[in-house]
Amino acid sequence: MDAVQLVVVIALAGAFLFMGVAHFLPGPGRAMGAMIPPFFRRPGWPSAKALVRFTGVCEIAGAIGLLVPQTRLAASIALIVFLVAVFPANAYAAANPERFGKAAFPFWPRLAAQVLLVALLVFVNLPL
Repeated sequence: MDAVQLVVVIALAGAFLFMGVAHFLPGPGRAMGAMIPPFFRRPGWPSAKALVRFTGVCEIAGAIGLLVPQTRLAASIALIVFLVAVFPANAYAAANPERFGKAAFPFWPRLAAQVLLVALLVFVNLPL
């Protein structure tokens, strides 16, 4: 693996690990739960807390998977699917800045950040 790819893998793993752990902290966990759009808050569906914890586990597992060469591609694909899946919550927060304050990161920069993360996940799997 190229040295640049290795640095990017470590940085991505660190970022996903940090964000995954944040899902289990009381303050950030509540804020993330509030960001779940109303569409996903239906009777019989998992609670916001359960969804936040599930996504936290996904990020932590993805971070670990990135660090293992044999699972890097699968982890990257799973994290790309994850980023697409959680984007509606990010868009919902961006559309409601009065409700979410600092968590309501503006839509276009947030979308650009998500696209950058996807591009980096693809980059770490390119043969160089």
